[in-house]
Amino acid sequence: MKQGMIECSVCHSKLVNPYAKTVSKAYDRHRSKFSKKQRALNVLLVVGDCMLVGLQPILVYMSKVDGKFKFSPVSVNFLTEFAKVIFAIVMLLIQARNQKIGEKPLLSVSSFVQAARNNVLLAVPAFLYAINNYLKFTMQLYFNPATVKMLSNLKVLVIAVLLKIVMKRRFSIIQWEALALLLIGISINQMRSLPEGSTAMGLPVAMGAYIYMFIFVTVPSMASVFNEYALKSQYDTSIYMQNLFLYGYGAIFNFLGIIVTVIIKGPESFDILQGHSKATMLLIINNAAQGILSSFFFKYADTILKKYSSTVATIFTGFASAALFGHKLTINFMLGISIVFISMHQFFSPLAKVKEEENGVLELEQVQSNHRDTFVNIAAGANEEASHRVESDERRPLLPT
Repeated sequence: MKQGMIECSVCHSKLVNPYAKTVSKAYDRHRSKFSKKQRALNVLLVVGDCMLVGLQPILVYMSKVDGKFKFSPVSVNFLTEFAKVIFAIVMLLIQARNQKIGEKPLLSVSSFVQAARNNVLLAVPAFLYAINNYLKFTMQLYFNPATVKMLSNLKVLVIAVLLKIVMKRRFSIIQWEALALLLIGISINQMRSLPEGSTAMGLPVAMGAYIYMFIFVTVPSMASVFNEYALKSQYDTSIYMQNLFLYGYGAIFNFLGIIVTVIIKGPESFDILQGHSKATMLLIINNAAQGILSSFFFKYADTILKKYSSTVATIFTGFASAALFGHKLTINFMLGISIVFISMHQFFSPLAKVKEEENGVLELEQVQSNHRDTFVNIAAGANEEASHRVESDERRPLLPT
């Protein structure tokens, strides 16, 4: 059995296990029909994600002035969510215009209200993303762009554990070993990467940076898993409708963050365009595109694939930051990124999935064997009972006629 699917030992066709706890029936039907088009979509998602994620820390670094941000990070997050809401509305209008005759209207009041009720769980990842988007800027104050990308790879391990708990995913021993290799590679790159002689929140920089790192790893990991679960649990709902709810919640939470900033810093901080430059505008566009692409990852692909594809961007980020900002590529970075890519190859290797597939066949064969044994036992019991009846009839004395 593999993630709720049973593989036939004869024809090797995959069927949904009726006794397995699944996310949704619609998603199970989609998963059982994995095609070349799906593989091509996965490749496009990975390529696009590598480009956008690789550019993100560089744009953040370019947005700093004298090592600090002249704008409010919360305002960037709000503008990013607002841009994604506009995109979702435009795509919904296009999708509704291209609906076929007889289909349920996509933008009717009843459809919208029903979809809003069914997708209320999207508020949870939206809130977690609002926190994470602020942490992205904070992390840039303590680590260079390449190191930020390497630290973000720690999310893979947390995501794997959450997927196992929340979505009942199964990973082979080889895949868990690949995740362990990933941690080793990250640790090698992280050595001596903290800036010296500065402080954070009144704590030594090492302590403050590691606290931020812990939150930076756990919060987005929870957001990704809950986002995937929420999107796939309502698989029949239009992804643009789901994005509208997700980004709408995100815009609300980030606007509340702006209100809190105004209360703390005063009314002059309410100007959400204050301190922005061309670099920050590019950053907003990049973040919006990255968020939209992530929703397709979570609904049509996999969170683990999303995080591993982000590791590919580490090479681009490392070399680009070295060329643009003069950051040195240390031997630790080169060794660390090599181990990360070995881990990625091992995790997605067919050998890592053999045991899972064999278990599925063996389990099905065992079930079939149990059925055969049960049938044999029933047949043997019936024969024994029939034989007992014959022997009883033979021993019974004949009545006189």
